[in-house]
Amino acid sequence: MVKSVIQDLEKMMEFPREGIFSKVLVKTNISNHTLFCMAKGSDMSEHTSTREAAVTVLKGTGTFILRRKKIKMKPGVFIFMPKNAPHSLSADEDLAILLSLSGR
Repeated sequence: MVKSVIQDLEKMMEFPREGIFSKVLVKTNISNHTLFCMAKGSDMSEHTSTREAAVTVLKGTGTFILRRKKIKMKPGVFIFMPKNAPHSLSADEDLAILLSLSGR
């Protein structure tokens, strides 16, 4: 059984000068929840996941490309991806997202 976890995501945000900072918040047998903080101008090249994924934008702006469709990232945007969906993202300014993976 997994214990309850309560985190203040805003206080946990750490923006590197360049690149990406990540911190796993909760990891179980069927889910993984990770905070990503991306420096302005950084990006993640196209990749896929073998699990379903959801991205929630917490802070900043950027561009998310899901199956060649551009999505403007800003606080409050939620993106769900089925497994194996090609996607990439870039940060126009310091960008914080919560990535949740589910399934096996």
